[in-house]
Amino acid sequence: MSDLSPIYPDDALIMAPLSGFTDLAYRRSARKGGCRFAFTEMVDAASLAYANGNGEVLLKRGEEEDFLAVQLVGAEPELLKRACAKLNEKDFSLLDFNLGCPVPKVVRKGAGAALGKNIDRAIECFRCIVKESKFVNTAKLRILDENDPAPTLTLCAGLVDSGAKALTIHGRTASHFYTGDVAFHIIKAVKEAFPQIPVIANGGVNSKESYDIIRRETGCSRVMLAQGIMGNPWLFGELSENRQPPTLAEWKEMVRFHVTQMIALYGEDSAMRQARKIVHDYLKGRGFAAGLRAEASTLSTLNDLDHLLSRTVIGAVSGTIRKILI
Repeated sequence: MSDLSPIYPDDALIMAPLSGFTDLAYRRSARKGGCRFAFTEMVDAASLAYANGNGEVLLKRGEEEDFLAVQLVGAEPELLKRACAKLNEKDFSLLDFNLGCPVPKVVRKGAGAALGKNIDRAIECFRCIVKESKFVNTAKLRILDENDPAPTLTLCAGLVDSGAKALTIHGRTASHFYTGDVAFHIIKAVKEAFPQIPVIANGGVNSKESYDIIRRETGCSRVMLAQGIMGNPWLFGELSENRQPPTLAEWKEMVRFHVTQMIALYGEDSAMRQARKIVHDYLKGRGFAAGLRAEASTLSTLNDLDHLLSRTVIGAVSGTIRKILI
């Protein structure tokens, strides 16, 4: 076992940092579903350095959160240094560096997946973080070639030599975003090359079947969940404790809990606008009447949500309501 085993023990299920989603309200819902290891949303180094945007809300930690990691994205060492100084004022379990985000607005700045392809620059930036951060430092990256493990191994070697205490590997190249086959053999190559640290497998896990496959094919006991948990916080418990999918009553309770937590965080007007996409995810793939998803796009008040929830029995299957992958 590595010296990080208390942080990421064998069989750990880790909630990915999802930009626009994994705020305190989202994490509290995930934790009710069985999540222990969670991240804030990805935080931009420039925004943090210049105190732009809603950094304080993004970084807000609940008193009950015994593990909370933060993820930083950026490509300028000076801005990363200033961002680390801001983060050092707070309390996190670790600081992760993003080298895998494929979103155009991030890539255009040379950060995320674009930085991951620029290996020398990526290592320079990561060394800056290790030097300036008071936290344990890790990195999350995408594979650089879906056939040849060598480029990905070169990047990982530089990160480990620079002080990375864990690596999360998304098994798709940036050009594939979040779809397509996951190159398990590349993740496996990283796992075998760096046995001294935890290597976390990431990509395409949305069911017990896909979870078992990624563990078997990569050799990784630690797995990060991302899109598979959107609207499905119960997935943590289903994978780790063989819990059953929620009943309709449990599903309604969770949706309302999640939205009321958002209202406490943002106020009703702002929260309900943001909650539309959240409720849409909860509805998707569970056998509800199609019109309810359209209704979710117009939610403006908590009363609107209660009205929607009162009618979700229409079209729902009996018993538990397993999320169907569509």
